[in-house]
Amino acid sequence: MTKRILIALTSHGELGGTGRPTGFYVSEAAHPWEVFTAAGYEVDLVSVAGGEPPRDGTDLDDPAQRRFLESAAVTTTPRPDQVDPSRYDAILFAGGHGAMWDFPGNPGLAALARAIYSNGGVVSAVCHGPAGLVGLTLEDGTALVAGRRVAAFTNEEEAAVGLTGVVPFSLADRLTELGATHVPGPNWQPQVIRDGRLVTGQNPQSAHRVAEEVLTALKPTA
Repeated sequence: MTKRILIALTSHGELGGTGRPTGFYVSEAAHPWEVFTAAGYEVDLVSVAGGEPPRDGTDLDDPAQRRFLESAAVTTTPRPDQVDPSRYDAILFAGGHGAMWDFPGNPGLAALARAIYSNGGVVSAVCHGPAGLVGLTLEDGTALVAGRRVAAFTNEEEAAVGLTGVVPFSLADRLTELGATHVPGPNWQPQVIRDGRLVTGQNPQSAHRVAEEVLTALKPTA
C-alpha cells in the first residue's frame, strides 16, 4: 500500500438561487485529514476545478481546522485529471452543500474513485460528500452503491437547515434510487456505515469516525 489518501473537495460556491455562498465544509476535510496524518498517511487534496475551492463552515476555534488550513495546500489543489489514482489507497469525498452541484456524475472524480476502488482501495464520503457516489460506476457499469448500506445527509437534516427546496435533489433518495440502502441515524449525531471498502457518514459530526473506519477498512484483515 502507498500510505497515501486523497480528499476530494467541491468547487461550487453558490447555494442555488439564494445568493448565499457555500463550498466544502471545512471540518469534514480537516478532521479526517488529522486522523489520516496521525496514522502516518500522506494526504493530498483534489477539487473539481482546481486552485482554491470555496469554503463553508470554517471555525478557526477548532485546532484541527486551523492546522488543516495552514498545512494542507488548500489554495493550490489540482483538478481530477491532474491526479494519478494509482498513488492512493483511499479517496474521501468531503461534504458541504456545494458538492450537491458539482460532484454527481463528475467524470474526473468518478474515474479517480473507480480506479482507486478497482485497485483494492477504499471509497468514502461524508455528509453531502456521497453526492460523489451518484453516477460512480464500477468497471462493469453497475453503480458502486448498488446493494450497499450507506449513510448520508438525511431528508430530515436537509429540512432542518431549510434547504430542501434549494438543493438540486434529495441525496438520500437518489442513493436509494441507485440501489443503496440508506441507513439514517438521529439528526446531528454520528452515523457511519462501513460496507466492505465503502465507508459513508451522515453529517459533519460523523467525519472523525468516517476517517477511523477508512483506516479499519485499509487493514488487511478488514
